[in-house]
Amino acid sequence: MDSDARAFLLDLLATPSPTGWELAGQRKWAARAGQFADRVEHDTYGNAWATLEGQGKKPRRVMLEAHADEIGFIVKYISKEGFLRLDRVGGSDVATARGRRIDLLGDKGPVRGIIGNTAIHLRRDDLGQEKSPKIHELFVDVGASSDDDVRDLGLRVGHPAVYADAAEFLGEHLVVGRALDNRISGFILTQVLAKLRGAKKKHRAAATVIAVNSVQEEIGCHGARMAAHRLMPDVCVVLDVTHATDTPGIDHAAHGEVKLGGGPSVTHGTSNHPRVVARLLECAGREKIPIQHESSSRYTGTDADVIFNVREGIPCALVSPPIRYMHSVVETADLRDLNQVVNLLAAFVASVADGDEFGAQL
Repeated sequence: MDSDARAFLLDLLATPSPTGWELAGQRKWAARAGQFADRVEHDTYGNAWATLEGQGKKPRRVMLEAHADEIGFIVKYISKEGFLRLDRVGGSDVATARGRRIDLLGDKGPVRGIIGNTAIHLRRDDLGQEKSPKIHELFVDVGASSDDDVRDLGLRVGHPAVYADAAEFLGEHLVVGRALDNRISGFILTQVLAKLRGAKKKHRAAATVIAVNSVQEEIGCHGARMAAHRLMPDVCVVLDVTHATDTPGIDHAAHGEVKLGGGPSVTHGTSNHPRVVARLLECAGREKIPIQHESSSRYTGTDADVIFNVREGIPCALVSPPIRYMHSVVETADLRDLNQVVNLLAAFVASVADGDEFGAQL
């Protein structure tokens, strides 16, 4: 990964894109993807996709999909004293919220606030029996003395917020920050396009690649459903992060075993079509890419669940870079895993010939 790609990754991670307000991040993603694609398009709600035409006579259409949105909060109430109350946008972890800085995306631009944390001295009688706060118990201090002060800052009920923490590199191989779920997968899409575009013309893929960065995954996978219905590819590989279960206190019998730095995870079952999974594993074996395996007994909890059953069905599979501490401000990924996902997807696309079919054969 060169310095230009690393800089783009940090910039993309730093750009607030809470569910329903993904436009700022989508603009940056589209500008980057457009450097390696034949065209970039978008739809009504902000799904964006970059197309790189294949070299085949009748190229198959391969969709690579990730989601652009991040978890966050939304202003639900403003008190007369100038304190804000919140609701969750997506699966924000209330247990880690107190005492954190947030950026509220108001009409006059971002406003810094802090989620209040009553001092330990004033909570002493409750120590040992404290529970995580309920979402409505959190309050935000923006330095205001009244609701009029809050309005003067350009804030009202309905404005979104994200944690103010930026991403950084930790040691030689790790990146740490908020919103790795799932903007590292959007970053991976741009890297795949760059790798495919950079190949000498005679070695470029026969298949057409459509890299989709979709919206509103965190509240129901809505953008992916729109994009799949519109684009209707011949085959799709979904990218979303998965839990690295290699930290203390995680029961592998309950949650499986996935290691940070262990390579991409491939999921088996439910929406994952066996023929697409088999092709991915063949490509991994040929390219000597380490693979980790996960099972899905009912659903994957990702955009794959709403893509595979669009119209008459889209053969689909889920590939996941592992991260630690999901839905926190210290989500942690290994750059070596990201590079291996790029290599796997590029190899998969290169393997798709004009006549390839991924549907069931009875």
